[in-house]
Amino acid sequence: MGNQVTRTGHPSNKKTDTVVHAGDNTNASNLSKSSSGTELESNSHMQFFPIESLAKILSHLTHEQERINGITISIFQRYLFPNYPELGEKLFNYLYHAANVSTSYLSVNSFKQQAEKFLSVMNDQTVLENYVKMYSNIKEDGSVSPEGLKALLNISYNIAMDNSGTSSCIYIGQIINAAVVSCFHGKYALSVSYVSNWIWQHCPRIIYGPHRYIIHVLTTAYRNGKALLSKEQPQPRLEIPTPILEQPDSLCFPKTLLPESYVWLLSTKRMGNVCPRHWTLLYNSSEHGTGANRFLHHVLGYRGPTLLFIRAVSPDVDTVCPTYCICSAVEWRESHLYWGDEDSMGIELFPSYRVIERGAKVLYLNTNIRGYPHGLRFGSNPRSPYISIDESFHSVSIAGAPYPIASLEVWGCGDTKLRERQLEIKKWQVKEAEKQRIVKLSASDWIDHPDRYLLELAGRASYNESNK
Repeated sequence: MGNQVTRTGHPSNKKTDTVVHAGDNTNASNLSKSSSGTELESNSHMQFFPIESLAKILSHLTHEQERINGITISIFQRYLFPNYPELGEKLFNYLYHAANVSTSYLSVNSFKQQAEKFLSVMNDQTVLENYVKMYSNIKEDGSVSPEGLKALLNISYNIAMDNSGTSSCIYIGQIINAAVVSCFHGKYALSVSYVSNWIWQHCPRIIYGPHRYIIHVLTTAYRNGKALLSKEQPQPRLEIPTPILEQPDSLCFPKTLLPESYVWLLSTKRMGNVCPRHWTLLYNSSEHGTGANRFLHHVLGYRGPTLLFIRAVSPDVDTVCPTYCICSAVEWRESHLYWGDEDSMGIELFPSYRVIERGAKVLYLNTNIRGYPHGLRFGSNPRSPYISIDESFHSVSIAGAPYPIASLEVWGCGDTKLRERQLEIKKWQVKEAEKQRIVKLSASDWIDHPDRYLLELAGRASYNESNK
């Protein structure tokens, strides 16, 4: 895979090609199915025509401005990544290191070869490993530092926010630090494979935005001619799937407590259908009231995936509240049994970021069935659940440690039709309750009604006698 490129001595370009493609099973199978070398050469030329055109323009600009027959990092940054110069620098250094050249620049052929290899990788884990390697100490020992992982998370967040049109979140520094602390555990350097595996387990889609952006730049920048993507040209905008929070229309409803940084980080996980485009607020304990009945009233009936955010009161006043998220891919229900599918999971968001547990039958909600524990629970061990909210919904136990609850929020992550259907069901329930509350009886019905008999047994005058 990607490691084999950097470890070889590169005695020739042909050998480099052989080593790299051998690590890519998809490419190897495609090569074996090719009927002839001429057909392969023709397909490759058509597939990477944008790279060839881009290389010619970059080479021309480099020779015109710096009198060098090749492509330099300054030209690469200025004309392809003017808005993200650090990303341009990391990508160029990655291509330069993979080419194993002795000059301070890349030749046109080396640039085309390495850019084509970078774009041809289709395996998600290999792509992720390439980006971790891109943000590693590639010029030294190849290890990853906390600053490198932080830079990778930051560029992913910036691209997502820039393309979604939302403003930056003040909590982004805290959530990124929580992820870095959780990965490194106090260490100053980790291997590329370890960091790649950690990201794959906790936020595998973290490089989705940067990868789409780079692919778009490398394959479409040549269309602008000599200007490429310099600041005078409109910058590319992509549809990065970061969910948007739907704010309530009421002016008396305060701003919601869910930070955009949490939304972005959770959207980088694989949670089935839990992360569509829009999230709808179903329940907020600060506004809707605290208690099991209020939780059930606002959450039950929503037949789609939901995210429950639990903020506990921190023992230290100066620190941010410990925050946890329970992801349910199915509708909430009351039962004395544990329920949930394979996409159900619990996530610690702060003070560190990690997936607590994932799997089926980890959710529990019971408020009225006697003989069974009351409250809300998460965890596969019924005797010792990792998260346990008491029946009053005022306190929570996390890994056995009790905390008062600062706030609870439930966000619906299905489409808008699911929310509309839930509201229609609630309107129907209200109408039915009003019908049951108002009962009209005729005089003849009241004479034989059992309530009249009970009132007479209690010493109450009969209907006719009270009228007399």
